[in-house]
Amino acid sequence: MAKTQLGARVDQDIAELARKRAADLGLSIGDYLARLVQDDASGLRARSVEAAARFLADHQSVFDDAEDARQAPEGVRVA
Repeated sequence: MAKTQLGARVDQDIAELARKRAADLGLSIGDYLARLVQDDASGLRARSVEAAARFLADHQSVFDDAEDARQAPEGVRVA
């Protein structure tokens, strides 16, 4: 498929995040951005966020218990 060049202006911190994330994934910036757009357009990103929200809602008590245990004073055990 033929490639088209796009231009966009973003804050420096966003540009650096994009560079680092693309490198982490072994992708060029262009391929990384293409993946993000495809995931967004297909609804994959929205479904992923919804699934994560459901997971957190279903298991919030586990996270709360872990946080409480972490914040308990030394020598005190949370049942």
